[in-house]
Amino acid sequence: MAKYIYEHRNWTAFTWQDKSISMVFGEVRQMQGKIIGQMNALGFSAKEEATLTALTLEVVKSSEIEGELLNYDQVRSSIARRLGINTAGLVPSKRPIIEGVVEMMLDATQLPSSPLTKKRLFGWHAALFPTGFSGQYKIEVGRFRTGQMQVVSGAIGKEKLHYEAVQPEFVKSEMDKFLDWFNNDNSLDLVLKAAIAHFWFIIIHPFDDGNGRIGRAISDMLLARAEGKGERFYSMSSQILIERKKYYEVLQKVQHSTGDITEWLKWFLHCLKNAMLATENTTQKIMQKAEFWKHHEHTTINERQRQVLNKLFDGFEGKLQTSKWAKITKTSTDTALRDIKDMMKKGILQQTNEGGRNVNYELADFKLA
Repeated sequence: MAKYIYEHRNWTAFTWQDKSISMVFGEVRQMQGKIIGQMNALGFSAKEEATLTALTLEVVKSSEIEGELLNYDQVRSSIARRLGINTAGLVPSKRPIIEGVVEMMLDATQLPSSPLTKKRLFGWHAALFPTGFSGQYKIEVGRFRTGQMQVVSGAIGKEKLHYEAVQPEFVKSEMDKFLDWFNNDNSLDLVLKAAIAHFWFIIIHPFDDGNGRIGRAISDMLLARAEGKGERFYSMSSQILIERKKYYEVLQKVQHSTGDITEWLKWFLHCLKNAMLATENTTQKIMQKAEFWKHHEHTTINERQRQVLNKLFDGFEGKLQTSKWAKITKTSTDTALRDIKDMMKKGILQQTNEGGRNVNYELADFKLA
């Protein structure tokens, strides 16, 4: 079997072919500027909304990559509460895992310029595994692993080895080297540094579990640093989830390289570009929402109506009917119908043209994209 990259001397003296990545790197930097420009043209509350949406997606999708499904509304509420964003219809989260992942992501993206230390990493790890268990397995929490780490798949007896990480006795010294580079090497563009940091951390695989999520948080930290603010307007993890197969393929291939990581950088930059392209659609919806509330800033709208209207802009699934309104606002169908009729009178909602037993409603002023 081919050697792992870390088995070569001076393995962290990574090389890459500038020519192969220069075009996509230029596009990424240009798009970053464009997105920041678009966001700065928005009002304060719309920017808050964009940040809240991107961070929520980042937390939900990063966990989903690891097979952990988190409730979108609970994650959103947890982030909104911590950032002091007032949104109608907050859904309190009772799951420590949600609070933990949110805590890690906000620490990484809201304080991107603070040094990355062992203590900080151990705090993130402890936040991810508040019970000391990963599923049914007890793991070492809040410290580097002391055991061998293998990434395998398949049934017992037919396991397939995908990766064998750095030996446990070298983890501490490898992480010391990584953290020194992370905090003190300012020679690289921060977007490239985000890509390298992700790869380097994953190769060391310093924890018993949670390496993927922490690796992505480290990337997010450097991307936030590259943008100069704690505001996030796109979700890298959402895109990694879409390209997950390729993500693992490239990692597996480059983990056997002798130090040239061009293929990894190329994939990372393309993935980042796609994440930014995807955010343009989200931005459009946020701008529609901001325009809507500006247009109706003097309209009398009760808390229940505000809750459903926000839901319509945030990606409402299916058709809006009286029964759904009642369910969302936890009220009677009579009250729901009164709320809807009031919205129709004010020209905010209208009936759709579909026939059938159930009457459906949609926004009248601003059709969703």
